[in-house]
Formats: sequence, C-alpha cells, structure tokens
Amino acid sequence: MTDTLTFFIPEIQEGTGAYLVDTGISAGFPSPADDFKQHKISLDRELVRNKEATFFARVSGQSMIGAGLDDNDLLVIDRSLEPEDNRIAVCFLDGEFTVKRLRIEKGQLWLQPENPNYKPILVTEENNFVIWGIVTNVIKRV
Repeated sequence: MTDTLTFFIPEIQEGTGAYLVDTGISAGFPSPADDFKQHKISLDRELVRNKEATFFARVSGQSMIGAGLDDNDLLVIDRSLEPEDNRIAVCFLDGEFTVKRLRIEKGQLWLQPENPNYKPILVTEENNFVIWGIVTNVIKRV
C-alpha cells in the first residue's frame, strides 16, 4: 500500500515576506517580550533552493509517520537534487505517486516506509518507476 500525494507548483514572488522574531521562542519559561528583534522573512527564500525545480505536495497516508511526515503535511520537493541512499524521495511507481525513504542495498533499490505497518517495496526492472524529487522540508499544521 502506498500513500498518495497532491501536488502544488509554487509561484515565487519577490518582495513577499512575513515578520520573523529573531530570538528563540521559549518552550519553557517565558522571556521578556522587549528583548526580541524582528526581521522580514520569506518562506520561499528559506525553503526553496531552486525555484525552477521545486514544487509542493501534500501527504495522504501514514506510511512515513516515523520520519515525521504525517497525513496532510505539505512537502517541499526539489527535483534538482541527486537521489541518494537514505534520502526521502517522492517517486512515481506503477501509476501512483508515493513518498518513501530510498534504500540502496547490494545493488537493489528499496522504497522504505517509516511505519512498521507497511512493507518495503523492492523496485525492479518490471516496475514503471521514476524518482520525481527529493524532500527537503515539511510544513505542518498545528
């Protein structure tokens, strides 16, 4: 069983941005509010290295929860990065998109889920398979 993904191609606009509080936000005891600095930040500039090769996809499923990718998370995917062992990749496998960790072992390529309820997938020559891109960031809703 594989997860499905919904894709979004980013429209990157220069000059956009939100304010960034440039001090750590305490998850323990609060710090005085007048000690912070703020600067403009663009999430596109922070998260997108190569705008021509980057797109977004929303996760649907639970096969990668052990890697912190939960249902409905938004993935930032860069098609210009080289696939390597242990990277998380968006792949097209036999007519479906899926997100899995790449595992190269003894000359074989496996798509490794990060949930014990899912089995690894061995990619063979019989599969219609393309590595679509490498996941670089995940955006979560709280």
